[in-house]
Amino acid sequence: MALAQADIAFACDLFSDLGPVTVRKMFGGICLYLDGTVFALMSSDSTLYLKAKGDVAQALAADGATQFHNMPYWSIPEAALDDSQEACTLARRTFASL
Repeated sequence: MALAQADIAFACDLFSDLGPVTVRKMFGGICLYLDGTVFALMSSDSTLYLKAKGDVAQALAADGATQFHNMPYWSIPEAALDDSQEACTLARRTFASL
């Protein structure tokens, strides 16, 4: 099932403090880009994931984040979904790990 426009708008709004975030639809979900680099994705079930590697990925996993299949994407904590500043802080940390 494809994402609703409201879900896409939510993701873009959540990360708006990062700068110009662009979106590309893929496989019923979306990839979110900052400066041409993918930093997050939203799956077709509206779950939002941040791309992370190394220590940042391990910290997200230790905090209970779930991995998107076997890819380097980790779910965003519920608290960050309600707080764009926290979501952007996490996104900056994960972006730096790439």
